[in-house]
Amino acid sequence: MKFNTRQIAVVGLLGAITVVLGSTSLGFIPIPFSPAGRATIMHIPVILAAILEGPVVGMLVGLIFGMFSFIQQGSPLFADPLIAIGPRVLIGLTSYLVFIPLARLDKKALGSVVAAVIGTFTNTIGVLGLALLRGFLPDWRVAGMIVVTHGLPEVVVAAVLIFFIYKAVNRYMEISR
Repeated sequence: MKFNTRQIAVVGLLGAITVVLGSTSLGFIPIPFSPAGRATIMHIPVILAAILEGPVVGMLVGLIFGMFSFIQQGSPLFADPLIAIGPRVLIGLTSYLVFIPLARLDKKALGSVVAAVIGTFTNTIGVLGLALLRGFLPDWRVAGMIVVTHGLPEVVVAAVLIFFIYKAVNRYMEISR
Protein backbone atom coordinates (compact mmCIF):
# COMPACT_ATOMS: atom_id res chain seq x y z
CA MET A 1 0.00 0.00 0.00
CA LYS A 2 1.20 3.46 -0.86
CA PHE A 3 0.65 6.31 1.59
CA ASN A 4 0.18 9.94 0.66
CA THR A 5 1.77 12.80 2.56
CA ARG A 6 -1.36 13.59 4.55
CA GLN A 7 -1.76 9.98 5.71
CA ILE A 8 1.86 9.86 6.86
CA ALA A 9 1.38 13.17 8.68
CA VAL A 10 -1.80 11.91 10.38
CA VAL A 11 -0.05 8.73 11.56
CA GLY A 12 2.86 10.81 12.89
CA LEU A 13 0.73 13.46 14.56
CA LEU A 14 -1.87 11.16 16.12
CA GLY A 15 0.81 8.62 17.04
CA ALA A 16 2.72 11.38 18.84
CA ILE A 17 -0.46 12.49 20.62
CA THR A 18 -0.97 8.88 21.73
CA VAL A 19 2.54 8.77 23.19
CA VAL A 20 2.02 12.11 24.98
CA LEU A 21 -1.31 10.91 26.40
CA GLY A 22 0.37 7.76 27.68
CA SER A 23 3.48 9.48 29.01
CA THR A 24 1.51 11.99 31.04
CA SER A 25 -1.61 11.75 33.13
CA LEU A 26 -3.55 13.41 30.29
CA GLY A 27 -4.44 10.02 28.79
CA PHE A 28 -6.27 8.82 31.87
CA ILE A 29 -9.54 9.87 33.47
CA PRO A 30 -9.87 9.42 37.25
CA ILE A 31 -12.83 7.19 38.12
CA PRO A 32 -13.21 6.88 41.89
CA PHE A 33 -15.62 3.90 41.89
CA SER A 34 -13.45 1.83 39.55
CA PRO A 35 -11.13 -0.92 40.82
CA ALA A 36 -8.25 0.52 38.78
CA GLY A 37 -9.13 4.11 39.64
CA ARG A 38 -8.81 5.42 36.09
CA ALA A 39 -9.96 4.89 32.52
CA THR A 40 -8.12 5.71 29.32
CA ILE A 41 -8.72 8.09 26.43
CA MET A 42 -5.61 6.89 24.60
CA HIS A 43 -7.79 5.18 21.99
CA ILE A 44 -9.26 8.52 20.82
CA PRO A 45 -6.42 9.24 18.32
CA VAL A 46 -6.82 5.73 16.87
CA ILE A 47 -10.53 6.24 16.22
CA LEU A 48 -9.91 9.69 14.79
CA ALA A 49 -7.19 8.37 12.45
CA ALA A 50 -9.49 5.63 11.17
CA ILE A 51 -12.45 7.88 10.41
CA LEU A 52 -10.31 10.62 8.87
CA GLU A 53 -7.85 8.57 6.79
CA GLY A 54 -9.06 4.99 6.65
CA PRO A 55 -8.52 1.66 8.34
CA VAL A 56 -4.80 1.23 7.62
CA VAL A 57 -3.94 4.65 9.07
CA GLY A 58 -6.16 3.89 12.08
CA MET A 59 -4.52 0.50 12.52
CA LEU A 60 -1.03 2.06 12.39
CA VAL A 61 -1.95 4.55 15.12
CA GLY A 62 -3.48 1.60 17.01
CA LEU A 63 -0.17 -0.23 16.62
CA ILE A 64 1.60 2.76 18.18
CA PHE A 65 -0.92 2.71 21.06
CA GLY A 66 -0.43 -1.03 21.53
CA MET A 67 3.35 -0.88 21.34
CA PHE A 68 3.35 1.95 23.86
CA SER A 69 1.17 -0.13 26.22
CA PHE A 70 3.50 -3.09 25.78
CA ILE A 71 6.63 -1.02 26.44
CA GLN A 72 5.13 0.82 29.43
CA GLN A 73 3.62 -2.34 30.97
CA GLY A 74 1.62 -0.56 33.65
CA SER A 75 0.21 -3.99 34.49
CA PRO A 76 1.41 -7.59 34.04
CA LEU A 77 -1.53 -7.94 31.68
CA PHE A 78 0.19 -5.73 29.10
CA ALA A 79 3.43 -7.74 29.19
CA ASP A 80 1.54 -10.09 26.86
CA PRO A 81 1.92 -8.57 23.36
CA LEU A 82 -1.30 -10.19 22.14
CA ILE A 83 -3.29 -8.35 24.81
CA ALA A 84 -1.32 -5.10 24.63
CA ILE A 85 -1.26 -4.76 20.84
CA GLY A 86 -3.99 -6.88 19.21
CA PRO A 87 -7.15 -5.07 20.35
CA ARG A 88 -5.53 -1.66 19.84
CA VAL A 89 -4.81 -2.41 16.17
CA LEU A 90 -8.41 -3.61 15.72
CA ILE A 91 -9.80 -0.30 17.04
CA GLY A 92 -8.85 1.35 13.74
CA LEU A 93 -10.50 -1.37 11.66
CA THR A 94 -13.78 -1.60 13.58
CA SER A 95 -14.14 2.17 13.88
CA TYR A 96 -13.70 2.59 10.13
CA LEU A 97 -16.07 -0.27 9.28
CA VAL A 98 -18.96 1.27 11.23
CA PHE A 99 -18.18 4.85 10.16
CA ILE A 100 -18.14 4.32 6.39
CA PRO A 101 -21.75 3.13 5.86
CA LEU A 102 -23.06 6.13 7.80
CA ALA A 103 -20.67 8.52 6.02
CA ARG A 104 -22.01 7.27 2.67
CA LEU A 105 -25.50 8.18 3.87
CA ASP A 106 -24.20 11.68 4.66
CA LYS A 107 -24.43 10.99 8.40
CA LYS A 108 -20.77 11.63 9.21
CA ALA A 109 -21.38 13.20 12.63
CA LEU A 110 -23.51 10.23 13.69
CA GLY A 111 -20.93 7.90 12.13
CA SER A 112 -18.18 9.47 14.22
CA VAL A 113 -20.14 8.84 17.41
CA VAL A 114 -20.94 5.24 16.46
CA ALA A 115 -17.27 4.72 15.52
CA ALA A 116 -16.25 6.07 18.94
CA VAL A 117 -18.61 3.68 20.72
CA ILE A 118 -17.56 0.63 18.70
CA GLY A 119 -13.87 1.54 18.82
CA THR A 120 -14.00 1.96 22.58
CA PHE A 121 -15.78 -1.35 23.07
CA THR A 122 -13.28 -3.01 20.72
CA ASN A 123 -10.51 -1.87 23.04
CA THR A 124 -12.26 -2.70 26.31
CA ILE A 125 -13.81 -6.02 25.32
CA GLY A 126 -10.78 -7.05 23.27
CA VAL A 127 -8.33 -6.49 26.12
CA LEU A 128 -10.59 -8.03 28.76
CA GLY A 129 -11.64 -10.95 26.57
CA LEU A 130 -8.03 -11.84 25.80
CA ALA A 131 -7.07 -11.32 29.45
CA LEU A 132 -9.79 -13.75 30.46
CA LEU A 133 -8.82 -16.31 27.81
CA ARG A 134 -5.13 -16.08 28.70
CA GLY A 135 -5.73 -16.45 32.45
CA PHE A 136 -5.01 -12.92 33.66
CA LEU A 137 -8.52 -12.51 35.08
CA PRO A 138 -10.14 -15.05 37.40
CA ASP A 139 -13.57 -15.14 35.76
CA TRP A 140 -16.05 -13.33 33.54
CA ARG A 141 -17.64 -11.45 36.47
CA VAL A 142 -14.43 -9.50 37.05
CA ALA A 143 -14.26 -8.70 33.33
CA GLY A 144 -17.91 -7.63 33.40
CA MET A 145 -17.33 -5.33 36.36
CA ILE A 146 -14.43 -3.68 34.54
CA VAL A 147 -16.55 -3.24 31.40
CA VAL A 148 -19.16 -1.42 33.47
CA THR A 149 -16.76 0.69 35.57
CA HIS A 150 -14.26 1.44 32.79
CA GLY A 151 -15.96 0.73 29.48
CA LEU A 152 -19.11 2.76 29.94
CA PRO A 153 -17.38 5.98 31.11
CA GLU A 154 -14.82 5.54 28.30
CA VAL A 155 -17.63 5.17 25.75
CA VAL A 156 -19.34 8.36 26.88
CA VAL A 157 -16.13 10.38 26.92
CA ALA A 158 -15.00 8.97 23.56
CA ALA A 159 -18.35 9.68 21.89
CA VAL A 160 -18.39 13.31 23.07
CA LEU A 161 -14.72 14.00 22.28
CA ILE A 162 -14.78 12.31 18.87
CA PHE A 163 -17.99 14.11 17.88
CA PHE A 164 -16.52 17.56 18.53
CA ILE A 165 -12.99 16.82 17.35
CA TYR A 166 -14.24 15.17 14.16
CA LYS A 167 -16.56 18.07 13.33
CA ALA A 168 -13.75 20.61 13.82
CA VAL A 169 -11.08 18.65 11.96
CA ASN A 170 -13.42 17.65 9.14
CA ARG A 171 -14.48 21.26 8.64
CA TYR A 172 -10.83 22.31 8.44
CA MET A 173 -9.96 19.48 6.04
CA GLU A 174 -12.85 20.39 3.72
CA ILE A 175 -11.72 24.03 3.63
CA SER A 176 -8.11 23.07 2.86
CA ARG A 177 -9.03 20.73 -0.04
